[in-house]
Amino acid sequence: MPFTPSRWTVIKGDWTQAIYVLLKSLLPFQKLTTWTTAMLIAEWRKSPNMVGYTAHSIKRGAVTHLFRKADEGEQFPVVLISRLAKHKAPEQIADTTLRYGGDPVAMARLLATATVTSLL
Repeated sequence: MPFTPSRWTVIKGDWTQAIYVLLKSLLPFQKLTTWTTAMLIAEWRKSPNMVGYTAHSIKRGAVTHLFRKADEGEQFPVVLISRLAKHKAPEQIADTTLRYGGDPVAMARLLATATVTSLL
């Protein structure tokens, strides 16, 4: 379902106004880009700076960053990490989101796995 709350993302930060102006300048049904994922990857492969990147690299980096921020004590509902990644998880972090996280130590701290293993 494309119009569920978990599929909406609010952008906030330094580039918010520029992104808003760009999106408001589009005509109804006008696409932001005509590039397909395959076209973008083909361009990336031409650049030595983009070696190893995939279509999911940005999402993976964002998820890892948010896990680290939560581990550092940043206060926000951690279920939002799954929502940002567009993974269905109404009340908890989705297992698909855990596969995206690139920092297993931060994820383990956030999930408090040490608390459970200390009981063994």
